[in-house]
Amino acid sequence: MPQVAAVSGRILIVDDDERQRTALAAMLSDRDYETQIAGDGQEALERLTAFNPDVIVADLVMPRMDGFELLRYLKDRGDLTPAIALTGFGSMDKALSAVHDLKAFWYLEKPVEPRAFKILLERAIRYKRSLQKTDELKRDLSFRGVLGELVGISPAMQQIFTLIRQLAPTSAPVLIRGESGTGKELVAREIHKCSARCDGPFVAINAAALPETLVESELFGHEKGSFTGAMERSAGCFEQAHGGTLFLDEIGEMPQSTQPKLLRVLEDLKVRRLGGKHEIAVDARVLAATSQELGSHLREELFYRLSVFQIVIPPLRERKEDIPPIADVMLQNLNKKYSTRVTGVAAEVLDLFHRYDWPGNVRELRNILERATIMAGEGLIRVANLPTPVFGEGSEQYARPSAAYEGPTMLQPGQPLTKLEDAYIKLTLEHVRGNRKLAAEMLGISLRTLQNRIAALREEAKAAGASA
Repeated sequence: MPQVAAVSGRILIVDDDERQRTALAAMLSDRDYETQIAGDGQEALERLTAFNPDVIVADLVMPRMDGFELLRYLKDRGDLTPAIALTGFGSMDKALSAVHDLKAFWYLEKPVEPRAFKILLERAIRYKRSLQKTDELKRDLSFRGVLGELVGISPAMQQIFTLIRQLAPTSAPVLIRGESGTGKELVAREIHKCSARCDGPFVAINAAALPETLVESELFGHEKGSFTGAMERSAGCFEQAHGGTLFLDEIGEMPQSTQPKLLRVLEDLKVRRLGGKHEIAVDARVLAATSQELGSHLREELFYRLSVFQIVIPPLRERKEDIPPIADVMLQNLNKKYSTRVTGVAAEVLDLFHRYDWPGNVRELRNILERATIMAGEGLIRVANLPTPVFGEGSEQYARPSAAYEGPTMLQPGQPLTKLEDAYIKLTLEHVRGNRKLAAEMLGISLRTLQNRIAALREEAKAAGASA
């Protein structure tokens, strides 16, 4: 059986027993490893400022800062360096706890068997390399306009992608601002996915959708009998998001009476259920969002507490270069959802999309594409597949794709009404590239009526030509 080539790398060995850490380093002297040693977790952290190891090998029982504290610190900081926990005889439960709770790569019992140590190190280094490749791929995708469910090639979206990557590993609060439908929750979810809390829960609550009397119960929970209808104990959103992320949407709609209580929880990291006697420690990162200027809606101290960093998502009308890539990704997902075979968006549809102001932003684009995908079924999405209420009389932006469609130049007092109607029919037909069905929908008449009017226009044209 062919031998697997040894993997080179940097190893940090942390053990308070000098003979033990020296022996471990000596085991690796025949390999292409760069090793450094530390006497406890505190010294290891000092080493990490200048030494970027591929694997950390740490004893679990040490003075000052033990292995558990070191691994917990690295996990909270979002450091993905794989760690191998060293445990003494009879401490298997501690080792399994380190693997399960603190995301250690694996464990070894003392005394360490050299061959097992080397094999485990090579596996850990390969794991680190795969993480690095995955991270590079994610960065590459973001430069090409995709980060998770977020899509955008515009400079504004690229800047948002950069902010997400910078802020995700931290625990800093972030206020996400943008009009309704711009994707504020998607940004919050991406921050969560790119953070060390990604395996924890993501809990979203919309302050605008809750009756004022239920906001505190939803946030902080309640005990049985704390108010009328409280038939049993209920954990609030902060408890549900423990170890993960809590997303507070439309934070500007938070009742004034609740804001001081929310501020206290953010500062103390403890909640007390309604009707409860004891405080409960919570560990949830809070992300907030608003679609309005907060102004007097939010207490000043709460605003500053929630907006350590801000991400502002521009409306779709200000970044229309993002429409084609957004549409491509949406169509891929919609084809999977509806088993359709839509290959893209026709040029004339993209032209209309670029001329529209998108008051509903990305959400409106998705709704239109979803309807159009079902209507088209396969091939390109055409103008005929678009919703009439939007492209017809319900939206003048769609009805005016260029200056050539400003309306009949013969619109003057005294002109016969039938001539104005005929001119408008011609204008509409030109606008939809001769699609009679779509023109009839836009004009609010039946297809038969439109065909009769077209036939009458042709007869008039023939008669005019004969008389000439």
